[in-house]
Amino acid sequence: MAKEIKEITIAISGNPNSGKTTIFNNLTGLRQHVGNYPGVTVEKKTGVIKYKGYRINVVDLPGTYSLTAYSLEEIVARNFIVNEKPDVVIDVVDSSNLERNLYLAVQLMELNTPLILAFNMADIVKKSGKKIDINLLSELFGAPIVETVGSRGLGSDKLLEAIVRAVSSRKEKKVEVKYGEEVENEIDRITLVLKKQKIPTFKFDIRWIAVKLLEQDREIIDKIKKGSGSKYLKVEETVGSSIDHLTSILRDSPEVIIADGRYGFIKGALLEAYKEVDSGKLDVSEKIDRVLTNRILGIPIFVLIIWLMFQFVFTLGKYPMGWIELGFEKLSALITEIVQQGLIRSLLVDGIIGGVGGVITFTPNIILLFFTIAVLEDSGYMARAAFVMDRIMHKIGLHGKSFIPLIIGFGCTVPAYMGSRILENRKDRLVTMHINTFMSCGARLPVYILFAGAFFPAIAGNVIFSIYLIGVLMAVTMARVLRATRFRGESEPFVMELPPYRIPTLKGILIHTWERTWMYIKKAGTVILAISILMWILFTFPMIGNNYSQNYNGQIEKFEQSYRSGEITEDELNEKAAVIEGKMAGERLTYSAAGRIGRFLEPVFRPLGFDWKMVVATISGIAAKEVVVSTMGTLYSIQEADGQSDSLKTALYNHYHPLVGYNFMLFTLLYFPCMAGMVIFRKEAGTKEMLFQIGYTFLLAWVMSFLVFQIGRLFI
Repeated sequence: MAKEIKEITIAISGNPNSGKTTIFNNLTGLRQHVGNYPGVTVEKKTGVIKYKGYRINVVDLPGTYSLTAYSLEEIVARNFIVNEKPDVVIDVVDSSNLERNLYLAVQLMELNTPLILAFNMADIVKKSGKKIDINLLSELFGAPIVETVGSRGLGSDKLLEAIVRAVSSRKEKKVEVKYGEEVENEIDRITLVLKKQKIPTFKFDIRWIAVKLLEQDREIIDKIKKGSGSKYLKVEETVGSSIDHLTSILRDSPEVIIADGRYGFIKGALLEAYKEVDSGKLDVSEKIDRVLTNRILGIPIFVLIIWLMFQFVFTLGKYPMGWIELGFEKLSALITEIVQQGLIRSLLVDGIIGGVGGVITFTPNIILLFFTIAVLEDSGYMARAAFVMDRIMHKIGLHGKSFIPLIIGFGCTVPAYMGSRILENRKDRLVTMHINTFMSCGARLPVYILFAGAFFPAIAGNVIFSIYLIGVLMAVTMARVLRATRFRGESEPFVMELPPYRIPTLKGILIHTWERTWMYIKKAGTVILAISILMWILFTFPMIGNNYSQNYNGQIEKFEQSYRSGEITEDELNEKAAVIEGKMAGERLTYSAAGRIGRFLEPVFRPLGFDWKMVVATISGIAAKEVVVSTMGTLYSIQEADGQSDSLKTALYNHYHPLVGYNFMLFTLLYFPCMAGMVIFRKEAGTKEMLFQIGYTFLLAWVMSFLVFQIGRLFI
């Protein structure tokens, strides 16, 4: 008989930068699934391990500094632990920064959940000469402690052993944090009232609920109030009396007193079990920080690193781009040969291959961009970038923490909007979201590459860098404007940990890169495919039939007769036929639904230098910015059978002035992101803010592009 497989569910928690994701990747490898928690947009990562007859389901909880329910991530992590009751919670602790990291561990202890502490970065602690009495600290916290080095995959086996041992033994040593006589008396008072009034506890420990009520945890208050009805009035009266008493006696709010009590417990434990050797020497991270976070050198170094990132992406990416482009050219040629001329061939070649293929071609650049961002994040530099930018961010009414979602916006606006949740203050969060649109997401990159390659091939990298730089400057400007108008008020004080520098693991970087790239490819295979087919329909129907303004077929026949009689050469025949076919294609487009929409709106965009084709491409970009490329490809593939990037660049160069090409990139930068991004924006900020985002960015894009074109044409 097959051995019965027992199932275990574990949750991995930890502070940001503690190496939590690396531990998760080490345990699960590629056996991962990424989705969202039910009802919210917080990312949920799960994986599976089979170990010693156990099937271990691993859930990677959102990275949080505490479980105090200031952010959606904290609420999600707390609710998962309480409602789903995982068999074990692993708290990944940066063992080089114990006091800060153990605060979350204390809160997990208070939830009375089976706990294992993974002391990560143990190698850094040993090198620094610090000494941790693991056995004593484990005893004090009532939880097993496993030392790990996530970056090198060390300690994963010991962690699995600890999980199995914790589940099989089920031994629990409950450790309670005591907050002093005054606070404990009030906790007992509230607990007694909760019991007398038979208040539902919703699977929470009753002492923990009493503490949360004293802390005025809004999530718990709303939950208890909703579940107990009028019986809550007595609880509310008792809690209010306790808060007033503690505030008058201890001269501080219970929330602060309780937080101090937790830190006091941590400090007491560390005094017993932790010794820090002061050698008087700076460690490696401190030496590097003296340069990278220097008040004078920090920002120029940051700009240089970002510039090098873009040069790396565009220089290396052009080779695989060429290979993919060649592959699609051969596929188009093959379909042209085996499928008869007509609507089916046009749909396959011009609609599907010309649309999706035009976007997939840029995948190497997207991969390289995500790869470099992952390296900066995993190495610890991204946190330094936020620290360096703090002074600037404060001047525009935000703080350094806002810089993190803005940087994520260079990859994709959707996770950038979600990442804005790290900002506790609603005004800071909304301003950050409203200016994130100016961070050029990966979807805009194909548009920049196409137009920069068409009009500025020799300096394409520098031109694209200038667009990115304009986006940053516009974000700064609009942050100040929004802070001075719709979102007045002081920004939150900025506090951010600087994790030690680490050498990123190839495995971790590849997993991060693949996750983000897969989002891009999925969009190409679903939304962009649908939009490409829709655009093909708009370009093809209604069909013009024989309603041309001239007898073009008769003109071509005359040229063919001249060729047969020797009056013109074959090259001259092909050239004249191409001109006539171009006129026919132009009339077909004008007659189509797309042409009619573009020409109807053309007067609005003419002051920007855009013709109706650019208008149609801009409108298609509302669905997804990548579709701008496929739309332009479909527009010009009507004249040329292949419709690939080189041909498209040539067509653009022949039809527009470089000023118009640059202005189109600028407009693409400034108007709001794709509809997928707007859907997330609405979920995060509400319908009113989403409509404001759409309106003000489109108006700003029009005004700026108008000024650039009208002023530029005076000098050119």
